[in-house]
Amino acid sequence: MDPKVSILMGSTSDLPIMEQAARLLDEFEIPFEINALSAHRTPDRAMEFARGAYDRGIRVIIAGAGGAAHLPGVIAALTPLPVIGVPIRASISIDGWDSILSILQMPPGIPVATVGLDGARNAGILAAQILAAGDPGLMEKIKTFKSDLADKIVKANEELKQVRYKYKTN
Repeated sequence: MDPKVSILMGSTSDLPIMEQAARLLDEFEIPFEINALSAHRTPDRAMEFARGAYDRGIRVIIAGAGGAAHLPGVIAALTPLPVIGVPIRASISIDGWDSILSILQMPPGIPVATVGLDGARNAGILAAQILAAGDPGLMEKIKTFKSDLADKIVKANEELKQVRYKYKTN
């Protein structure tokens, strides 16, 4: 089985966040790989990875990074593939804002789709949706997933009807 999605992180300390994307891709039965690459500590490896990803069968890249968070942008500059950036609140982070802005504020021509702080699960969902655009079977899984989300809210409202307060009107 060859990977279709590559999950990258600046260091293995990012794994607790990035594994949310891995679990989601597993749930959708999408083959993926996980690697640590650093735009600063291993720039040659990052360049080699980005330039070869498409030829290896990768179709979407999820790249998480904290602090200066250059990894998603560097990868996006070197590959024709869609890159989804996950800003991570790291120990060296300025409450995550440095990561968010570093990934979000890319120059013209180098887009990085950016999810919320520590939002690797949403990155996994977005990667699945990108792949589903050309895969009817996966699209059905996405539709079911979205329907299940709606059902959870309907169920939650039914449960909230049972909660009693003196002045609650519903």
